[in-house]
Amino acid sequence: MCATLNSRISGSLHRRFFSLAKSSKKKQKKQDKIEVEGTVIEALPNTMFRVQLDNGHTVLAHISGKMRMYYIRILLGDRVKVELSPYDLTRGRITYRFRN
Repeated sequence: MCATLNSRISGSLHRRFFSLAKSSKKKQKKQDKIEVEGTVIEALPNTMFRVQLDNGHTVLAHISGKMRMYYIRILLGDRVKVELSPYDLTRGRITYRFRN
């Protein structure tokens, strides 16, 4: 009987511990993104673009969902704003096309 009681207690403590651990993890927020500006130098298939950033680096970027939804076209030479993740600085999302 004691073994059953101990397993029930340890099981409930186990569930509580993991539920607290899951809630304490922070999800990546939008504020964690790095926004930079650049120029489109190459158009690739599947709405992917190669963008030359102002600091000289080149990244592979895709169009954000809102830009795709409103049919905003991006051409070679366009100035764009790119959102980069701090985990992978070689890929990004184009969030804005500047007007010429």
